[in-house]
Amino acid sequence: MTTHSTPARPRASSGAAIFDHDGRILLVDPTYKEFWNLPGGGVDAGESPRAACRREVREELGLDVRIGSPLLVAWTAEGPDGTLFFVFDGGVLAPDQQAAIVCDPDELAGHGFFPPERARSLLSEPRRALLTEVLRARADGVTRYVESDRR
Repeated sequence: MTTHSTPARPRASSGAAIFDHDGRILLVDPTYKEFWNLPGGGVDAGESPRAACRREVREELGLDVRIGSPLLVAWTAEGPDGTLFFVFDGGVLAPDQQAAIVCDPDELAGHGFFPPERARSLLSEPRRALLTEVLRARADGVTRYVESDRR
């Protein structure tokens, strides 16, 4: 007897690791979450993770930046079928680009560039681990894949 399983339909989320010239990483303070996060958000139906990342950065921050290579692909146990996170290299912003950031007040209470250790302290525990992998990937020039059962 053959059994047919239902395919998993994990949620997908996409974000950008964006830096300033001092090596600080850009984080945003969502109005609807307790912790800070990388700029980004959910991938819409029929949208690629890279396109979602570009759209979310534009919507949240008013920035149209080049979204580079993926730094991290992560699966977590969040949600009924898990969540796939894609984090892309958003490059280094010039001072004029940093000055041009305008947060969408419906989504963000603010933003800031933080040294890695300070950035980790602003994130939820599961996101701290993912940020560590993002920073390693960027330093090593390779995409990392991570699985986590942390919610």
